[in-house]
Amino acid sequence: MTYGAECYFPRRTFDKTICLNPPEVAIVILNYNGRNYLEKFLPSVLASTYTNKRVIVADNASLDDSVAFVKANFPQVELILNTSNYGFAGGYNKALEQVKSDYYVLLNSDVEVTPNWIEPVITLMQQDSAIKVCQPKLLDYHRKDYFEYAGASGGWLDFLGYPLARGRVFETLEKDKQQYNDPIPIFWASGAAMFIEADVYHAAGGLDEYFFAHQEEIDLCWRVQLAGHKLYCCPASVVYHVGGGTLPKGHRKTYLNFRNNIIMLLKNLPASEKIWKIPFRILLDWAFAFKCILSGDTNSVKAIFKAHYDVIAWTKTEKAFRPVAIKPMRQLAGVVERSIVWAYFLKGRKIFTEIVQ
Repeated sequence: MTYGAECYFPRRTFDKTICLNPPEVAIVILNYNGRNYLEKFLPSVLASTYTNKRVIVADNASLDDSVAFVKANFPQVELILNTSNYGFAGGYNKALEQVKSDYYVLLNSDVEVTPNWIEPVITLMQQDSAIKVCQPKLLDYHRKDYFEYAGASGGWLDFLGYPLARGRVFETLEKDKQQYNDPIPIFWASGAAMFIEADVYHAAGGLDEYFFAHQEEIDLCWRVQLAGHKLYCCPASVVYHVGGGTLPKGHRKTYLNFRNNIIMLLKNLPASEKIWKIPFRILLDWAFAFKCILSGDTNSVKAIFKAHYDVIAWTKTEKAFRPVAIKPMRQLAGVVERSIVWAYFLKGRKIFTEIVQ
């Protein structure tokens, strides 16, 4: 239910101040050779009903005609032109240095939004000032009654650092039966459609550019939690994600996922957990590599061992020794205090509720 043409907040949470003076929301779409996605999905973003918004395309030095296309067809869209392809992390950091706003929305170019997707999120974040990061419910663009891999209805982490989401565990995607429609605290918000208070983004140091892509949003969200802030999923907001639009499945993706996940643990775990969780995780990675050997996937094996080699190289960098406000994982929201690898592969528990109960 809406409250008139210029106020879209629910009646029961109606705040006249928010309605009359809505905070500015900068929707920033990072693009690299995504002209087709921009053509397909930019119209839905521009049709968003939220009144105080800016739509910005930050181009990562695309080799296609993305920039010319946006200039010719969407003159109302602001453009930021990065001088190189800095990846997801570096591209956003360089773009957001140039954007002043109350809130940022990091939005993938392969996302179709619904008209009133912004209002519920901003309402939730304005009502609880401790909520600094929020994501909508992500559904699959190709199967719109199923959750989408990148974030589903809010990201969680198991105690060994494996990510999962309400509606997605490893490769198992649940049908959306409104079972995860409650707004709840989460561990991480999907980088495909992440709302974050601008000041918090910069105070946290932004995305870690060493990650390039994959799990950099989980690392950022972990740091935001360590700073004492809340992260939420707001399922009243719905978007549809194609997925794999910028970096499809392959050995490069395997390498980044394995490398970045271990580095994230090294950065954010307290020493008392790091000392045993990191070796355990590496053993599990080797077990997966052995499985790949048996299946003949030698390229994945190479990707995993290269990832581990580069983790060792990372530990010699300056960033490896930067102090952070460490808290035990059990003190953070959205943590499953058991192994999802054990539950999923050995006990056959394939859906979120079976694992967390």
